[in-house]
Amino acid sequence: HIEEAERGEEALRKLEQDEFDLCLLDIVLPDADGIELIPELKGISPSTVVIVMTGYPTVERAVDAMKKGAFDFVKKPFGVKEIRFILKRAVEEKKLREAYENLVEFADARFSFSGIIGKSKAMKEIFRLIRTVAPSNATILIEGESGTGKELLAKAIHRNSPRKNGKFVAINCGALPETLLESELFGYKKGAFTGALSSKKGLFEVADRGTVFLDEIGNTSPSFQMKLLRVLEEGSFYPLGSTEPVKVDVRIISATNTSLEELVEKGVFRQDLYFRLNVVKIVIPPLRERKEDIPLLAHHFLKIYAEKNNKRIEKIGEDAMRILLSYHWPGNVRELENAIEHGVILARGNEILPEHLPSHLRLKKRERDVKILPYRDAKEEFEKEYITRLLEYTGGNVTLAAEVSGITRQNIYAKLKKYGIKPHQFEKS
Repeated sequence: HIEEAERGEEALRKLEQDEFDLCLLDIVLPDADGIELIPELKGISPSTVVIVMTGYPTVERAVDAMKKGAFDFVKKPFGVKEIRFILKRAVEEKKLREAYENLVEFADARFSFSGIIGKSKAMKEIFRLIRTVAPSNATILIEGESGTGKELLAKAIHRNSPRKNGKFVAINCGALPETLLESELFGYKKGAFTGALSSKKGLFEVADRGTVFLDEIGNTSPSFQMKLLRVLEEGSFYPLGSTEPVKVDVRIISATNTSLEELVEKGVFRQDLYFRLNVVKIVIPPLRERKEDIPLLAHHFLKIYAEKNNKRIEKIGEDAMRILLSYHWPGNVRELENAIEHGVILARGNEILPEHLPSHLRLKKRERDVKILPYRDAKEEFEKEYITRLLEYTGGNVTLAAEVSGITRQNIYAKLKKYGIKPHQFEKS
């Protein structure tokens, strides 16, 4: 059916009440500038194709309209043949977009499991393993580099287990001092320490009948490891300042970006705790070892960030995809996600091109010495390469890197954050 609206406010109201395939929008409205209305129209109904019409077209206005989400721009007065041709093209474009979205949804459904995406042999094996171990109560150890999706995998196990109606709580053991880590997990009684003005339940108690995810488990102290072993062996713990044990029924899933087996051999991780945590081990391979998953992941993130930023970006260009496939992805899936978000934000048309990707992705290592870059880009390339080589030399030791380079530790940490570099990636066995 066809509806007519004389004012912008009326058009928005009609879109809220009904679905429309197409909107023929005049620039001059009694209560609004038609071009400024486009983002509101698309916000209410992203799938509605907007065609702008005006008696006084300019290149600047046309470009502005397209940037804001218009499909095309037509000059008044126009003939029946002209508008019919534009409308036909708009409908065909809408059908193509819907077909593409259906294809993406089909691919997501076929090659994903509880939010994890992949079609590589390694990921299919992980999906099979999750289906097998999720219904049990076995403790699970997940190994994988930073950015591979260890917490996402832990959540998938929880969602597919009998504990799915219980809480899933996650904590990064490497990010907290030992005393704070213990108070967060075990809780404390009023007066247990200075500032403990009231009692607080720990995450183990909060997650009773649920799942606790312990990330960076390899960074914990011997004292904490002993207390965690008690939870696994006896199903109980003592809150700080308490002499009464608290019984809990939790499943523990732990994760590490280093080899716990090597830490056991070095004597910094308890062997008995390792055996308790490692009933089932799942190893997530780095993205560089499963490059067939990159197109699926890239299109998945494209769909998310295009919708989030209200942009009509439908594909990743062939040259851009070649760059994604040739890059080594030290930051893994998290770095790929950031790259696609970057591309969506910079893209002007309906596809991501090479120039929309982060600059460090576009340069092959051998090109860095010969390609002339803007000063700012060249400086960033040098900094990233320098910090990477510095940490390779020091085995990921930031304090030693600061001494060798003369750069302060704070400055090094700032650059690590800026370029998404993780020191532990360079630790030597």
